[in-house]
Amino acid sequence: MTSTVPASLTRTADGAALQAVFLDMDGTLVDTEGFWWDAEVEVFAELGHRLDESWRDVVVGGPMTRSAGFLIEATGADITLTELTVLLNDRFERRIDRGVPMMPGAERLLAELAAHDVPTALVSASHRRIIDRVVRSLGPERFTLTVAGDEVQRTKPHPDPYLLAARGVGAEPARCAVVEDTATGVAAAEAAGCRVVAVPSVAPIAPADGRVVVRSLEEVDLRFLRTLITRTN
Repeated sequence: MTSTVPASLTRTADGAALQAVFLDMDGTLVDTEGFWWDAEVEVFAELGHRLDESWRDVVVGGPMTRSAGFLIEATGADITLTELTVLLNDRFERRIDRGVPMMPGAERLLAELAAHDVPTALVSASHRRIIDRVVRSLGPERFTLTVAGDEVQRTKPHPDPYLLAARGVGAEPARCAVVEDTATGVAAAEAAGCRVVAVPSVAPIAPADGRVVVRSLEEVDLRFLRTLITRTN
């Protein structure tokens, strides 16, 4: 799986409107946010620590280094960040190998974007090893490119992943629609200058300029995404 493709292959016919759609993975396309928390709870239990449920909102949606670093500091666990990252990725892989449940509306939305040849990127804070396993389940042909959290110098909430995705498909960030489920992801997309559809998975997200909040992907289709661009330009 590559994170870049020739820009000449990816422009939409209507270059003045929606040029690309970027989608987060965990909690947006696949119902796996709970998998990460379960993995964290299990790993720390084996290390002799119990995680406080209130920490779930702190670690959700962010880069592995931030989440793992927070949990090490909060628990005082005797483990390095590198060691913990390996354990969490291993545990998460075991869970997704048993099946990757899609979020309601995700299958239909991906099929519609593919049917209309809309450049579509998967942009996640998860590591490449995790993304590739999930994408094999979703169908790699549905994505023009994928961007992993360990492939950029600064991942979400920084704009770098979405700026990289826009360059990869040859699109202007302001003409890209992003679908995210966490405040961290929303911050990254908005910092990149993209238009955002927020589908909150764990913590609420408030509407704002350039951002629309919906209850599920069942409310999102290509026509809706196109209006998100036209209403702000």
